[in-house]
Amino acid sequence: MTTHDEAPAVRADEQDGLWLSPAELDSWMSVVRLMTRLPWAIDTQLQRDADLSMVEYMTLAMLSEAPEWTLRMSVLAENTSTSLSRLSHMVKRLEGRGYVRREADPADGRFTNAILMPAGMAKLEAAAPAHVAFVRRLVVDNLSGERLRRLGQDAERILQRIDSPAR
Repeated sequence: MTTHDEAPAVRADEQDGLWLSPAELDSWMSVVRLMTRLPWAIDTQLQRDADLSMVEYMTLAMLSEAPEWTLRMSVLAENTSTSLSRLSHMVKRLEGRGYVRREADPADGRFTNAILMPAGMAKLEAAAPAHVAFVRRLVVDNLSGERLRRLGQDAERILQRIDSPAR
């Protein structure tokens, strides 16, 4: 018997279907390299050009699109795929730079909101042109409109599988 956190045992007769074919393995390794190198490349560009990490930029961008430039920290953590603890440390650094502030959620004091400050919006606006140009050069202009649309759809399918309960 296994717990819900353990993978079920695989019978020997089922193992044949588990291994990737050479073509599947080649494709999978390309995806792994992309997942590793694209965030590194984006983070490097943002650090060099804007003195921001990718997660800092994402946080500022998400806040800029939120009503009243405000989001709960728990929502930011989920949307940046970061732990609440890690996000809290990062937001504290952004607070020290005058880009955001934190305050108790007036609707429910058990939660903390992150609020984009005008200096944070200015930082985001200054960083955006070089960042968008970099993303355009690496990804958007490198694919046809149809391939880019399909890539986005495929990414969403995978994200839905990640977010769905295990079956």
